[in-house]
Amino acid sequence: MDYYNTLGVNRNASPDEIKKAYRRLAGQHHPDKGGDTATFQKIQEAYETLSDPQKKQQHDNPNPFGGMHGGNPFGGPGGMNFGFPGGSFQFHTGGNPNGGFDDIFSQMFGHQRNQPQSYRTSIWITLEQVHNGGEQTLQFQTPQGGMQNVKIQIPKGIVDGGTLRYDNLIKDGILLIEFRVHPHQKFERNNNNLRSTQEIDIFDLIVGSTFKFTTISGKTVDVIIKPNTKPDTVLKLEKHGLPVHNRAHEVGDQFILIKPILSDTIDSRIIDAINKSKNR
Repeated sequence: MDYYNTLGVNRNASPDEIKKAYRRLAGQHHPDKGGDTATFQKIQEAYETLSDPQKKQQHDNPNPFGGMHGGNPFGGPGGMNFGFPGGSFQFHTGGNPNGGFDDIFSQMFGHQRNQPQSYRTSIWITLEQVHNGGEQTLQFQTPQGGMQNVKIQIPKGIVDGGTLRYDNLIKDGILLIEFRVHPHQKFERNNNNLRSTQEIDIFDLIVGSTFKFTTISGKTVDVIIKPNTKPDTVLKLEKHGLPVHNRAHEVGDQFILIKPILSDTIDSRIIDAINKSKNR
């Protein structure tokens, strides 16, 4: 599959162009909006690949050795890949996540190590999950062929691409999970701050007004527009952003960019008042 064609971008597209294309297509084809699930999944798969530098490089330069990863006949950097719904785990021998010749020779000559095996995977979460945290169940196939379920805690404030280690979830093993965060249609993340755009009638900017804004937490707050507010003003809602990872008592802010719009119909009295003011 050509992921560039899926997102409708060229091969020289910047990360921002790829993200914008994903947001547009995801909004059009989201199942909650009546879109086709298979098409939406292809769009997600394309963005997951092209937004990850390593996966993008593998897509742009296919490995001539087919199923090998990085030229390693054991399948990955020192291990083997095992499938699970929504992704795949990478199994490493000897507890060395980076693999290497020492692990390969250990397999060849039968040397056993008293170190835990490691499993590596990546999962996609929403920005709401970054804010709220929560629990998620993963299912994967073990090297012995069995299926195992594990429940993980999604840490509040986790960054896109952040990797965490989970001990004591897998027998004689450790779990390494990379968290990827879906772009949001309303909120743009900047560290732990969030940025949104709000359209306001130009006359409300002139005389002042109030509008309701729903934050990432789901809370609705009243935002005041002062009289004579200029276009492209940025308003700040303190402590309505994302929690800081491992410092849950610290929370970022929500910034709102005000964009003026003009109503399709304008009261004739307003037009008359404007003309009188101009003719003074």
